[in-house]
Amino acid sequence: MPEIQLLNGKKISFDISIDGFELSKKISKSIEKEALVMEVDGVLKDLSYKIKKSSKVKFITSKDKEGIEVIRHDAAHIMAMAVQELFTDTQVTIGPVIENGFFYDFSRKKPFTSEDLKKIEKKMSEIVDRNVKTKREVWKREEAIKHFKKIGENYKAEIIESIPSDEELSIYHHGDTWYDLCRGPHLASSGKIGKAFKLTKVAGAYWRGDSNNEMLQRIYGTCWSSKKELEEYLKRLEEAEKRDHRKLGKEMDLFHFREESPGSVFWHEKGWILFQRLIEFMRIKQRLAGYKEINTPELLDKSLWEKSGHWDKFGEHMFTSDTPDNKTFAVKPMNCPGCVQIFNQGLKSYRDLPLKLSEFGKVHRYEPSGALHGLLRVRAFTQDDAHIFCTEEQITNECLLVTNLIIEIYKSLGFENIILKYSDRPAKRVGDDKVWDKSEAALLSAIKKSKLDYTINKGEGAFYGPKIEFVLRDAIGRDWQCGTLQVDLNLPGRLGANYVDKGGGKKVPVMLHRALFGSLERFIGILIEHYAGKLPLWLSPTQVIVLPISEENNSYAKKVFEDLFKEGIKCEVDLKNQKINYKIREHSLAKVPVILVCGKKEQSNDSVTVRRLGSEKQETIKFKKFLENMIKSNKLPLN
Repeated sequence: MPEIQLLNGKKISFDISIDGFELSKKISKSIEKEALVMEVDGVLKDLSYKIKKSSKVKFITSKDKEGIEVIRHDAAHIMAMAVQELFTDTQVTIGPVIENGFFYDFSRKKPFTSEDLKKIEKKMSEIVDRNVKTKREVWKREEAIKHFKKIGENYKAEIIESIPSDEELSIYHHGDTWYDLCRGPHLASSGKIGKAFKLTKVAGAYWRGDSNNEMLQRIYGTCWSSKKELEEYLKRLEEAEKRDHRKLGKEMDLFHFREESPGSVFWHEKGWILFQRLIEFMRIKQRLAGYKEINTPELLDKSLWEKSGHWDKFGEHMFTSDTPDNKTFAVKPMNCPGCVQIFNQGLKSYRDLPLKLSEFGKVHRYEPSGALHGLLRVRAFTQDDAHIFCTEEQITNECLLVTNLIIEIYKSLGFENIILKYSDRPAKRVGDDKVWDKSEAALLSAIKKSKLDYTINKGEGAFYGPKIEFVLRDAIGRDWQCGTLQVDLNLPGRLGANYVDKGGGKKVPVMLHRALFGSLERFIGILIEHYAGKLPLWLSPTQVIVLPISEENNSYAKKVFEDLFKEGIKCEVDLKNQKINYKIREHSLAKVPVILVCGKKEQSNDSVTVRRLGSEKQETIKFKKFLENMIKSNKLPLN
């Protein structure tokens, strides 16, 4: 007799078959009530799925990650159902779950408006209240194509035509009149979704992401298991809007973008000061950790990219140029091949290893215009790369040193909540399994010794080696994947790198790819949003602004400015003929950390009145004392 093995070890026997509804009843009333879908031998299934053999079963509830994703998937379907009930001339295309919500792409001549979103949301609530039942059917491929073409759903027909012929076609019915092509699984009825959802915006999206295709309308929504979670998320969205680095970048006069060079940053003076200060900090940290800084050309012959393998795997994202002598050059999308050429210059011995070469290299990668997003998604960026050439025996220690360095730097910049994602060997890979064993053990050892939380992405490593991704959580709870550490068992050999081992023979080194931030531009965007523009004093592009109350105090204000400047304080003096309160508001909006007011009283006692960003309080102190305090506060956080 077949039996079900539950997560707690309990076993339940059955005769011929049993579905999720029957099984949940046998377990408990709470499971019967809370179960959304079930996992059968590791695969998610509807509760209506018939189990016909001995299996391991886990019931998924709204407390599980998979549970909330299923709720969001159903919400996407119910949104599409609501749209077609309201706007009968609309075609549906695809509607997946995304982080924190879902979207659906629609083909409709008339644009959706904000008022339309309210109507759709109201109709969704009505459908949830109707608690329409969900039913799954399997259709034959040709019949499905014919059916969807007949009812004018040409996008659905095109999707079916692209599905492999041996794959089952499942159609999900929500109620008696609406259905969609979908792999599932889905909830038993619309009432299980609840009312913790909201439609957030409409955007354009090309069919299948191809700019040659029709522009569709994409409606985004968010959905949660409770109204409390929804409200908290909407508050985070509101806070994120206030912290938008594009808005703050304008207020702080840091950078801008132009259509003449999409995805490339035009750094203003203050933004460039911030950029250089961050590099200064990283440069010292890396030097102390034994790195040697190099710089490699931005243009390299196509032949090098072919040797490295990047041309085949990355060529469509590279910018190229053909020269009059019939050569093709590519603007580098990454720094590694150039770095290997530096390693190859001159004979290397095992005594030279590990050799740590760092580079703040400008790289260019083509990103579709629609994907560009301020500093967070660009085409031209500075990669804080490093490549460590080492022996197999040195992998473990070097991985631990890199992990510790990255964590140390993140914490110095105010990020305490750090999560690691570990990805091991994929099915298709290069290199000897024994070296893979060492590489994976080294990375796992480094993670465990860091004592940080980590997740394992089985089989998601690069084809040339396993990797760690470093994920930061910012001040409002958003996760950002930044740093990476990868073990490369492939590229050094392809580009002819070798060293002389202890026995006098030649051996190919292992290469560790390491990026602390990944992209300096992107990380600056993250920093601005994390701090809501109120950057730490040492990192602020303007640390102090000196404001005379009247023209009579200009000479004293200039002297205060000069004394600060001589001590390396990034400061300015504002001598514009404007009221003092106007100046204070202006520079507070620009997020200047310290405002010094100099009037008649301050001038007569060699003092300054200090106003700090975010505080209504002010204090008057001797300028000499203030200067001493500023010098102490302006040190890089190197410890």
